[in-house]
Amino acid sequence: MTQLAASDIHISFGNKSVLRGVSASFTHGQVTAIIGPNGAGKSTLLSCLAGLRKPDQGRALLAEANVRDLAARRRAQRIGFMPQIPEIAWAVEVRTLVGLGRTPFLGARGLTQDDDAIVTEALKLTDTLVLQHRNVQTLSGGERARVLLARALAGQPEWLLADEPLTGLDPGHQIDAGALFRALAHAQNRGVIITLHDLPMALRIADRIVILADGKILADDVAAKALSPDVLRKAYGIETRFTQGHTGPLIEIVSRV
Repeated sequence: MTQLAASDIHISFGNKSVLRGVSASFTHGQVTAIIGPNGAGKSTLLSCLAGLRKPDQGRALLAEANVRDLAARRRAQRIGFMPQIPEIAWAVEVRTLVGLGRTPFLGARGLTQDDDAIVTEALKLTDTLVLQHRNVQTLSGGERARVLLARALAGQPEWLLADEPLTGLDPGHQIDAGALFRALAHAQNRGVIITLHDLPMALRIADRIVILADGKILADDVAAKALSPDVLRKAYGIETRFTQGHTGPLIEIVSRV
């Protein structure tokens, strides 16, 4: 198991600076949530860590090696990436789509029995086994999100990077997905990095929270400390407070500043 890190990453889109010297190191065994207002650069940072976007300056590093320098097949074996829900333009069966998660490991003979068993387990973990023979184009947004998570899990990656993985999920499946992320990190010692908009869910799921604002890291700490009222006031322009729930602290959004 190795460390994944962003080192002095700068990215601009035209005249707009999106990330300005962002550096952060991520470790196995914990769920890290990257949060921040719209346009803060969350998805951009995640795509850099996955090696899918080249920074204008700086590097994403996996065990001190530039992620972009890794062969695509080797990178895909180690880093699983789940994008925000894309349009899937071709009609394909759910099981076939999830099986694509095994592509970096396939030999000339295609899927083996072991690969097929791994695909089945990924479908079970995401509660999509019942959908396995459906055309993905007939799925709801929430169903499609769970299928795409299954595809990422089928690769059994050392690192799972998921961009807004809870979008479109009903509350029950949000809780299930959060529990799955924590199990991957805590029980299997994998690295899990997700982007979120939902502050209460970030507090519930994440061990560590990185808050981006104005292209820089505003806070990087354990969840309860990163989500302090002062930090959230600066990041979002909102007033918040913690309350105590049955399962631990809860965050309540009170008002706009």
